[in-house]
Amino acid sequence: MKKSFSEQIAAFVVRRRNAIMAVFLVLTVLSAICFPFVGVNYDLSKYLPDFAPTKQALDVMEDTFGYPGMARVMVRDVSREEAKHLRDQIGDVEGVDLVVGADLIDNIYLGQGFLSSDLTDDFYHDGNALFEIVFTEGDSDPLTHQAIDEISEIVGGEERAAFSGSAVSSKFREEAITREIMIAIVLAVVIILAILLLTTNSWFEPFLFIAVMGIAILLNMGSNIIFGSISFFTFSTAAILQLAVSMDYSIFLLHTFTELENEGMDRETAMQRAIVESSSSIFASGLTTIVGFLAIALMQFKVGRDVGFVLTKGILCSLAAVMLLMPALILRFDGMVKKTAHKPLIPEFRRLGSAVQRVRWPVLVLCLLLAVPCYFGQGLNTFYYGDSALGGSPGTTYYDDTEEINGVFGKSNMVIAMVPDNSIAQERDLTQALEDLPFTNYAISLGGVLPNDIPVSFLPADLVEILHTDGYARLLISMDTVEESAYAFDCNEQLTQTVKEYYPEDSYVIGMTASTVDIRDILTEDYNRVSVLSLIGVFLVVMGTFKSFLIPLFVVIPIEIAIYFNMTIPYLVGDSLIYIGYIIVSCLQLGATIDYSILTTNNYLDERTRCDRRQAAINTVNRSAASVLTSGLILTVVGYLLYFTSTIVAIQQVGHMVGRGAILSVGLVLTLLPALLAAFDSVITKEQQRAARREEKRKERFAARRKPLPQASTQDKGEKQHEEAHMV
Repeated sequence: MKKSFSEQIAAFVVRRRNAIMAVFLVLTVLSAICFPFVGVNYDLSKYLPDFAPTKQALDVMEDTFGYPGMARVMVRDVSREEAKHLRDQIGDVEGVDLVVGADLIDNIYLGQGFLSSDLTDDFYHDGNALFEIVFTEGDSDPLTHQAIDEISEIVGGEERAAFSGSAVSSKFREEAITREIMIAIVLAVVIILAILLLTTNSWFEPFLFIAVMGIAILLNMGSNIIFGSISFFTFSTAAILQLAVSMDYSIFLLHTFTELENEGMDRETAMQRAIVESSSSIFASGLTTIVGFLAIALMQFKVGRDVGFVLTKGILCSLAAVMLLMPALILRFDGMVKKTAHKPLIPEFRRLGSAVQRVRWPVLVLCLLLAVPCYFGQGLNTFYYGDSALGGSPGTTYYDDTEEINGVFGKSNMVIAMVPDNSIAQERDLTQALEDLPFTNYAISLGGVLPNDIPVSFLPADLVEILHTDGYARLLISMDTVEESAYAFDCNEQLTQTVKEYYPEDSYVIGMTASTVDIRDILTEDYNRVSVLSLIGVFLVVMGTFKSFLIPLFVVIPIEIAIYFNMTIPYLVGDSLIYIGYIIVSCLQLGATIDYSILTTNNYLDERTRCDRRQAAINTVNRSAASVLTSGLILTVVGYLLYFTSTIVAIQQVGHMVGRGAILSVGLVLTLLPALLAAFDSVITKEQQRAARREEKRKERFAARRKPLPQASTQDKGEKQHEEAHMV
């Protein structure tokens, strides 16, 4: 009998297992070598699409003045003369373009006493001196971070100075993520190992699972070199989420192999059958997760593409490692698994099904009543869209320094305006108009500080190039706002309108607030499209799995309601959310936890062939609880590890939502889903019967097409020949 394609693949994997292990060893070594060379980008504005106004403005600025990072440094207990000396030293640091401070203009351009701008009140107060620094390179550039370290040495370090601003935030994120991601992964491995030791039947099995997943993660992280760089958001979450989401695949394969081997099959035959039998469940599980991640990759805001592609590649690496490498390792260490076998450490959930059965109607009614309000409630959250949620959380040095500087000197939201270098007089008028705005701390430009009688040509070229170059003039504006709020957005709009009044064409306003406005507009549009595509994709995968239109509705409903609950809780408790995390976790929760619904529904349909719907619902909960709770607990642990170990607000929020979402999904799958399946049992049964009849007819038609034509018997042939002879 000819083997099917899947059987041929399984036989090849078992037969060539040593060669497969060698290939994975080589790929793992190459990935380990490539991993340190994968860049990490900490600037979200880099992911804006080309049509975004801020992206266009940044491209122009980068071609003219460069793409500057910014920082605020406050030095305590200094005299004015010492502050001037410090400013001169800071200005000489490599990577520093401009230092704004007390008596800025007549001191920073030494020897140019005719330039004057008294900023003493804004930059010197009660023995504290403030410097606002513009760097030659971007916030996350190594030269900028090196300059910050040198400035710290000049001013006396953290004991004497406080540091804030986007460049300092970027440096803090880089150092924190590099340190914290390793802590989170190590803790995740330890805790997941403990969970697996409790839920498996061998002391060695968990180490096998962790080894395979570790190789898959390393393959994914090393192969990110094909992208050149990935976002800090991806770098800090991809590995740990890949571990949590794809751990089930190896468990499916090993448990199937163990069951077949216990039935009396030899090791190699059992493994071939295990690969064939578990492949449909593993690939269905992987496909639902991939669909969710690919939906994220379709975002216009390109950080979604970054996260989506890396996590999709991670799932593919996990599938490859489980289906190709895992069989080889199981066969090699099968003896060790058997030697370390032990009795189950967790009792069976025999009473859980009956308990769920007693509360099924209250749960069903409560969920259906809350679903609609929570659907609308999730959109009522207070959202952050830009860098405001990317800084340090309360208690970190960055957060405390920012609060201290704002407490002494007030808020300063730095904005850069670029206008055509047409007229010094027009530039002066614009500068004055900007300073007259009620929310402006100061506005600095060459036209604004140059006396009327002094021509620009009289100034040294290196002085002019700081604020004038390549046909553009640069204005530095400080707004008395935070970077992200409704008030900041309004102020930025007024400032932009003022610039456009004087320079209707070829003028640009650049800053964190302007960038955040673009991110907000793009992400808001992204969410509706991404969530719908994710839901449709998962629905189609489930429909293909069950060959039914009705069952996917019941499979998806508990997970969608869990997502609504998860995203409404922050609104109820008064927390704010970063929008990019809101989108990603919504898709991730759907793609990662839909497996719980699929498993539970499969178990119900199987139980329904042996008992009535009430008993089937009870048996389904008892039968599904161990697997669902194990997977859900792993995802919960991973989420809350990110929440508790990260000092970056955005990563904390993602971790919190992932952990809470896993708990809600597990709860609703084990309570709401059995109630739905039992309540609509008759409808489901009728649909399955119709599907079975259609399948039977299809098989009959297929068999009829392949049925050979009847062959004439020898007697019939003789009679026919006699007839033909008689006719002749």
